[in-house]
Amino acid sequence: MTLTQGVLYVHSAPSALIPHLEWAVGGACGAPVRLDWLRQPAQPGTHRCEYDWTGRAGTGARIASALRDWERLRYEVTEDATPDTEGMRWAWTPDLGMFSAQIGPSGDIVVPEERLRAALATADPSSAIRDLLGDPWDAELEAFRYAGEGAPVRWMHRAV
Repeated sequence: MTLTQGVLYVHSAPSALIPHLEWAVGGACGAPVRLDWLRQPAQPGTHRCEYDWTGRAGTGARIASALRDWERLRYEVTEDATPDTEGMRWAWTPDLGMFSAQIGPSGDIVVPEERLRAALATADPSSAIRDLLGDPWDAELEAFRYAGEGAPVRWMHRAV
């Protein structure tokens, strides 16, 4: 069994969904979870959280799928690469739906050749390439990523 780790970022969730989200994430991770919620200043009446998880390869996809299609929910999930699997990133917004991409060792999005060729063959290649890179999702989520006062801070001790 290959273990990996990742992070779930719930950028905005209505208060009423919080217990259901914890149940869904726990189901995807295979054990109950308790998430630490903070108010989301970008959208009054919603909350945000970060959850560092460790589990079998594929756990990130299970988390992303478990939360998919919930109205008014915005989230991102990452899964680190292992010797046997690629790193991945998923993002969900109510307006755009799901985005997923392979992540390379340096943290960049990896676009498969056939998807790049298809984007270049469209009427608006630069827009299609922005979609492949997740730019519309990043633009919508950016206001929600800023956590405001009281958010956890991750200090970098060493850059490679």
